[in-house]
Amino acid sequence: MGEISQDLEDGRISALQDFETGFVTTYITEPEQYVVGDMVAYLYRIPLFALQPFTGLSLFASESQVSTEWIPNTIVTVQLPKELPVNRFHQLAFIVVSLPQKAASVLLNSSEVYLSNNRLVGLGVMGCNVSGLQERVNISMTVTSDSMKTHSPQCVFLNDSTQTLDTDGCLTLWEPGQSHVVCSCDHLTFFAVLMISNKETTQVSPEDQENLTYITFIGCSISFCALVVAVVLFITNRNIRADVSMTIHVNLAIALLLLNLHFLPNTAMGIWSFSWPSPWFCFYLAIALHFSLLTSFCWMAVEGFHLYLLLVKVFNIYVKHYLLKVSIVGWGVPVVIVSIVAIVNRDVYGSVSMDQTNSTAICFIRDDVVKVVTVMGLFGLVFLFNLSLLTVTVRNMLRMRKSKSNQFGPNDCDRTKKDICTLLGVMTLLGTTWGLIFFSFGKLTIVGLYAFSILNPLQGLFILVWFVMAVLKTNKTSRTSTETTLSSQGIVPPVKKS
Repeated sequence: MGEISQDLEDGRISALQDFETGFVTTYITEPEQYVVGDMVAYLYRIPLFALQPFTGLSLFASESQVSTEWIPNTIVTVQLPKELPVNRFHQLAFIVVSLPQKAASVLLNSSEVYLSNNRLVGLGVMGCNVSGLQERVNISMTVTSDSMKTHSPQCVFLNDSTQTLDTDGCLTLWEPGQSHVVCSCDHLTFFAVLMISNKETTQVSPEDQENLTYITFIGCSISFCALVVAVVLFITNRNIRADVSMTIHVNLAIALLLLNLHFLPNTAMGIWSFSWPSPWFCFYLAIALHFSLLTSFCWMAVEGFHLYLLLVKVFNIYVKHYLLKVSIVGWGVPVVIVSIVAIVNRDVYGSVSMDQTNSTAICFIRDDVVKVVTVMGLFGLVFLFNLSLLTVTVRNMLRMRKSKSNQFGPNDCDRTKKDICTLLGVMTLLGTTWGLIFFSFGKLTIVGLYAFSILNPLQGLFILVWFVMAVLKTNKTSRTSTETTLSSQGIVPPVKKS
């Protein structure tokens, strides 16, 4: 005990893992308690002749005492699930330690954050690396009420490999006014409550967060229904099925349909605050959401490339097996990215806290690096590519308007409306509304988030309008062609224009 205390005084955080390992492997025949300085430890073993299997365990700790029964001045309460791999051949260690200031500062890299009471709570099972629990371990820790006025709590754990504080697999259960924070985690290690300055947290109030969630859910529901109708229109209309552009559009519609299909359950989790009964279903939801998101981005890029061929190259745009090649990009690239991520580390997919203080979670990517590289990185490239193509499109439209104006006189109002509708349709297909997320930082946080939550989920509705206009135009062209043919054959008289 004296060595670990000295190591902590010297700032050696790694000594905690060494201590826990040695402590857990210390054989005992019955529960034992250890109290040394600012450290309280407890070893627990199921009685050798116990008839009942492990059904869970409650642990209570004060500054100087640990017990399986409630005790006065409790500072830490732990509820262990029955799923925990503990039997009569294993023993469990429970450690509460108050870190010296020097050791605590090693873990922190900002003056705006600090550890609540400089306290760490360690949990471990002899011979087992416990992670991925379906039933979570709940650790309740008291916090100073005064600090809640300027800081918000966040549950973290000590990452063994990096010796830093991490949040993966832990949810922060806390409501304003509470004097304790519950850390609900799916693994065992050393845990702590990190107090983060409100200056560094997102300035989104709980009311705005709730409003944004409802707006997103309604928008995605409308988009989902609209995309279903758009796909049905494509399938049932033979004329638009023959159009290469419409085939590309319907692939984007299917990708967005899959995205809404897997995003809606996640949004429902935020509204009704429920959790999935099976981690495997959450894993599927996370990996499917990642795939459909990447697929949507890739098909937006294909839309941009196709627009480039139509408006810029114009001539010699025939490409052999064109639809097959763009399909490989639209569907194949996301398959490769998601497969690599899942093979390297499948634990990347799972439950993720929605924000630093919210008790709800969604099923998506846990690792921030993977999220930034595969999602934000790909989206950034697609957005810049399509934005440049949109600029070229607008320039060509203005040049054509000028040319027609010189030949046929000033442009009329109808042509202006047509150009505006075309431009809005192109913006929708290229996914430029996704760029609104860049305005959700800084002083435009609330405005940007509301604009993004309103316009972006309605992309499916905009695509349906584009499909309906294409069907009407195709039917009108087909009807005109038929009337012209019949008239030329003398079957019906030609229509005289007054």
